[in-house]
Amino acid sequence: MNKTFYITTPIYYVNDKPHLGHAYTTIACDVLARFKRLDGYDVYFLTGTDEHGQKVHQAAEAKGMDPQKFTDEVSQNFRDLLPPMNISNNDFIRTTEERHKKACQALWKKLVASGDIYLSKYAGWYAVRDEAYYGEDELKDGPNGTKIAPSGAPCEWVEEESYFFKLSAWGDRLLELYEKNPDFIQPDTRRNEVISFVKSGLRDLSVSRTRLTWGVPVPDAPGHVMYVWIDALTNYISALGYPDENADLYKKFWPANIHMVGKDILRFHAVYWPAFLMAANIPVQKQVFAHGWWTIEGQKMSKSLGNVISPYDLIENYGLDQSRYFLLREVPFGSDGDFSRAQAITRINADLANGFGNLAQRTLSMIAKNCDGKIPSHADFTAEDKALLKEAHELLIPGMRREFDKCAFNRGLEHFTKLVYAANAYIDVQAPWALKKTDEKRMQTVLYVLAETVRCLAIAIQPVTPDSAAKMLDQVAAPPDQRAYAHINAAHALKPGTPLPTPEGVFPRIQTEEKAA
Repeated sequence: MNKTFYITTPIYYVNDKPHLGHAYTTIACDVLARFKRLDGYDVYFLTGTDEHGQKVHQAAEAKGMDPQKFTDEVSQNFRDLLPPMNISNNDFIRTTEERHKKACQALWKKLVASGDIYLSKYAGWYAVRDEAYYGEDELKDGPNGTKIAPSGAPCEWVEEESYFFKLSAWGDRLLELYEKNPDFIQPDTRRNEVISFVKSGLRDLSVSRTRLTWGVPVPDAPGHVMYVWIDALTNYISALGYPDENADLYKKFWPANIHMVGKDILRFHAVYWPAFLMAANIPVQKQVFAHGWWTIEGQKMSKSLGNVISPYDLIENYGLDQSRYFLLREVPFGSDGDFSRAQAITRINADLANGFGNLAQRTLSMIAKNCDGKIPSHADFTAEDKALLKEAHELLIPGMRREFDKCAFNRGLEHFTKLVYAANAYIDVQAPWALKKTDEKRMQTVLYVLAETVRCLAIAIQPVTPDSAAKMLDQVAAPPDQRAYAHINAAHALKPGTPLPTPEGVFPRIQTEEKAA
């Protein structure tokens, strides 16, 4: 296998419990990782937790806990969430691990050797909540003379001795990187924002702190710890074995194909990180994709409003696979979305319960009743049969691939729903229940075409609804070793006479009077 694919979530900050936003990013990465595996790629999928910085230290102090013990507990919350969400990550990196600290210090030494780090004094505005420095021109005036960052976080004036990274020297090379690689930052609206920011002029970046002890120590500089972002961003290579550039994982998977991030941390990944990498003479990642945020019933998600949705609530109320499907089908990935309970139920019922689930249940129930519970034989296919089978065998996966490669999950899933609707229309027009009385051989052909279409749909939807798709593939007796995308074509079609298990519903309809309503 010579096709490789490396995908990363951002490493999540451990000052609170995981919520819907964390689940959204992780599920999107998982879906893309699963899609690529099914499409013949050797995939490495990384997630983890970001555990240093002033915000984490303050959160630990507020609970009267040692920072390491605090991060051990909160990081575990993120790790514990992965199995319930059926996440197929290959590794989970923590920035408090020795392998990570070693990588950070090695990268730092490279930046010193290249002449891109120097010692000076920092005086400026800093937002603890964002772990970010801001220029005066980026801030708004708050009450009582305070300053507010673009994110809404309060800022404080900081003065201390600091090491600086010569970010100002990398503006032209960053713009050249963006020009030569138009897809480096996606979606295009975010790309334009970053280009505008870089063109406005970059200031050198403070990359160490002396007022804080909770961080990676700066090599050969007692009293300094690394600024949280040079620490955090390094996780993408420390997990692969860096600084050993001959490590198997590093050689195979770096540079990353895609860093998936929320739009609020795009600047760090699209400006700071590639500048660090170029300065250290390390290949730059291939793409950064910044997705949008979710509101809840039209309101910003916040503790004070009491509308924070935990991933566990989502799974309990709607089902795991149904939740995964809704989050990626409902809004264009990259845009903001509003989570509406009514809309979630409508989408899940329409596409999965009444759509794919009903199609499969009708088809398999008729086969059980009229074909001795075996895949029926078929006569020559009509034009209508061939049209449906062509869409299933030849058009479905290429259509999904084109869109998933652009992280356009909602458009990719439209190819799935289009075939579901076409198959449901086909069954209504062909009316196999009526053919039972008039042309049994034709009935068997129609049911064969439908069962084969269900097989293809189930193979296609595996990345999004893995458990449900597996159950559906079991019900059509698709061999376990023939469920990759290479097996969706006609050569691997269902074999007449194959016994089928008793059909069972896979996507139950959600009733509006239930808890989810």
